[in-house]
Parts: sequence; structure tokens; C-alpha cells
Amino acid sequence: MSNDMITTANPATGDVTSTMLRPTTAAEVTEICTRAARASAELAARGRPFRAALLRRAADALDAEAAEIVATADRETALGTLRLSGELVRTTYQLRLLAEVVDEGGYLEAMVDHAGDTPMGPRPDLRRMLVPLGPVAVFGASNFPLAFSVPGGDTAAALAAGCAVVVKAHSSHPLTSALCGRILREAVAAHDAPEGTVSLVFGTEAGRVLVADPRITAVAFTGGHGGAAALKEAIATRPVPIPFYGELGGVNPVVVTPYAAEARGGEIAQGLVDSFTLGGGQFCTKPGLVLVPEGCCGDELVAAVRERTANMPLPAMLNEKIAASYGSGLDGFRPGLQVTVSRAPDLDGFRARPAVAVLDGDTFDPSHVEEVFGPLALLVRYRPDDLLPIVEGLPGALVGTVHGGTGDDPVRDLAATALAARTGRVLFDGYPTGVAVTWAQHHGGPWPATDNQHTSVGPAGLRRFLRPLSWQNSPTHLLPPELRDGKDTVPRRVDGELRLPGTSGT
Repeated sequence: MSNDMITTANPATGDVTSTMLRPTTAAEVTEICTRAARASAELAARGRPFRAALLRRAADALDAEAAEIVATADRETALGTLRLSGELVRTTYQLRLLAEVVDEGGYLEAMVDHAGDTPMGPRPDLRRMLVPLGPVAVFGASNFPLAFSVPGGDTAAALAAGCAVVVKAHSSHPLTSALCGRILREAVAAHDAPEGTVSLVFGTEAGRVLVADPRITAVAFTGGHGGAAALKEAIATRPVPIPFYGELGGVNPVVVTPYAAEARGGEIAQGLVDSFTLGGGQFCTKPGLVLVPEGCCGDELVAAVRERTANMPLPAMLNEKIAASYGSGLDGFRPGLQVTVSRAPDLDGFRARPAVAVLDGDTFDPSHVEEVFGPLALLVRYRPDDLLPIVEGLPGALVGTVHGGTGDDPVRDLAATALAARTGRVLFDGYPTGVAVTWAQHHGGPWPATDNQHTSVGPAGLRRFLRPLSWQNSPTHLLPPELRDGKDTVPRRVDGELRLPGTSGT
């Protein structure tokens, strides 16, 4: 067996085995991108009904091999069959939801302005809508081997937009990536979609070559700032710049008001620990910073968090590097802080000890907050008068949470307003480790949570892989069907009037 064969590890045991996979060469990446460019042109030409049916076929194909997908992913991630089965349901659900989005067509932002007189003089016939960018590079995430990886939301959104996809498989789950890639390619072939509609590459160097290839038009990435910086450096060498859509995480602050601490402190403590340790604390939405009021009710909440943390089992981390990084991050929290660490017995594999650190608000510097990927949370005690300066000094995050009173609660209202300026989603009386796939979802946030204004979850995520194009005085046969006169087949604005399908235009 070749020495350059890719290996896979079982995080629950630490066992490392070889695969029959190997890193993709630079020449192979070039050929893959060439095929993706041809496929993108054909996908755009085949129209929306074709792409919607392809998305549904891909979902059906993944469901048909659910048992093998879940078993393979569990061996490579140790996330458990229950969690992974749910993740696969999420994965196929978002494929089907985006098929509905493509069928409906409102995402195109279609507009028609007929030629005519205006106060500024005659205007030409102008028609505008969003069109596909072209081949998209997708970088799978370590912590979601399905929903944010090869068959995940970025892939689904790009295909829905009409773009071929080249996925850089994550090194933490190469066999899962290869399996899902094979299933998607077979679905593409069965649908008579063009070769190159979905492709995979393996290896760090292949990822750099991929984003530098002139045929790639956008990059979608879910991961840490180190990986994002390396890819941006490669993109910077391109003669023609392209957008980089990075979902990078954050500390996702939680504010517990005095009213909430008094009314349900024990319940909140239990929910917080369950949330920041869920999946080994390896969620981009993990609540890593919790602001707890000073006073006896806050004391009781903190004591309950500590007690529950001390009894939590040791989760297997996704890979050895993440486990080691978590250990270093935990060590960095220890000096000068009150730290409670799980007392659970040691286990084999890449394990981490859940922990909680406590700090007084007087000594807390919000500008120094950094995410620690793993089952660790920092509790900061605050006085109500100091809450606003603390929240306003925090870095951007994907989501901010407020636990408040059931009636009038001025601290809740103050915290929610402040968090709205620092996050992409404000959550009330719940826990952030859950991102619904829905029309109204926004999964993004101010820097450093993301480096753009788009969402990576939900129908609005298609916008990343589209660009506006106007046709002026165009012959009818050169217009997309959605912009031609006659019956409105998609929601569109005609001469300033919003029209829905079923009405008649001229």
C-alpha cells in the first residue's frame, strides 16, 4: 500500500487505519475544475425544474443508504448513531427544501421594466434577475460530517443556484466523504445531469490548488480562522478575485438576567451544561460565554453548573489535533480563574474533560475573548450596570441568547438590543446549539463569526452563489423564460408592480 494513502481514525478508540484513498494531485484538480465548468454551463441551461428534481433525487439516494452512511460516519467521528441519524435527516430535508425554493423561483429576484416614457425621458426595456456564478468550491466541516460536509447545505445551495460543486473532503472523515460523494455522483448520473456536477478532492494541497483554479467562482468554508486564512492567502494569488464565504464560529454569549436566575436558575444551569458539552462542545453555536448576575441567585446557578460539569462524562473529540488544542485552551484558562473540571474516569481515544471557568466581571476584558473548541464555558459574574459595556465589547458571534423574566424585564430588553448589534441571531429562553433549516433562519454574524453578510443555512444561502444580470432591449428568445412576457411563472416585479405566478403580464 502506498505511503501517501489517506488514513482514518476512530476517535472513540484512537485506532488509526489506512484507506484506499489518496490525495488528489494538482493535475487532477485542474481536470475536475474543467469538468465542473462545463457542468455549470449545462446546469444553468437545463432550467429550474431539472435542478429541483436533481436535489430530490440526491436526497432519496442518501436516504436509501442511510444505514451505511451513519455507521461509517460514527466510526470516523464517534458522534453516535442517534445524533448522526438525525443529522442525515437534516441533510436530506435541506436538499428537499431547496428543491421547493427552486420550484417557487422567488430567489431569482426577477424584474421587468418595459420600455416607456418617464419623467427623465424614454427608458429602454430592462429585465433583471440573479444567475449562477459558476463552479463553487465547498470545504466540509469536521463537526458535521453530513449536514455541513459533502452532501451538506453549501453543496445543496450551490446546486440549487445552478452551480457545479467541487468539495474538498475533510480529513477527519475521509471514508464518509467518499461514500457520500459516490452516492451523489450516482444520483447525478441517474438524473442524466452532466459529469462534473459534483466532485471531490482530498488533501490540504489539493484544497489550495482548488481555490486558486481560475474556473472556481466562489468558496464556501466552515471551520476555524487558521484554515480560512490559508485559503484566503491562496485566493489572493488569483489574477481575478472571488468571494470567500467563511462561517468561522465564535463564543456565542448568553445573558442570564436576575429575574431568570431567581425564577429558574437550576433549570438554566442544567440546560447550559447540556448545551456547551453537546457533541463534545464541538458546535459552532456552542454557548462559550455566559453572563450570570451577581447575588445569591447567581451564586446558586454557578454552583449548579459546576456540580453538573464535574459529573459529565468525557466525550470523544473529532480528531487528535482538536483534542490536543482543547487541552491547551483549557490550560490557558486555569491561571487566576476558578475552574471546575469533570471528575469522570479516563477513557480510550481522543477525549476531553468538560470544564467551566468562573470570573468576576471587574477583571473580565471582553476584547480578549476567544473561542475554545470543546466542552468548556466561561461564566462571568456581572452587575446590571456593567452589563451593557461588557456585551458591547464582545466580538461578533453567530448567536446571542437571553434568559429573562416572563413579564417586564428591563435587563432582558437591554441585553437583547445589545446582542442584536453583535450577532446574527438573538435567541430567547433557549439554547443556541440548534440551527433550524427554515426560510427565516440566519446562520452568520459580524466578524469574527463570519466574514460576510450572508447565511450558510436556509434558502437565503443561495444568494452567495448568484449574481445579478440585466438584459437591455434583448430579443425574446435570448431571455431566460422567467423574464419573458406572458404568464408570470415566478414571483417578479413588472413595471414596479409585484406579481405572483398565475397572473398575466404583458
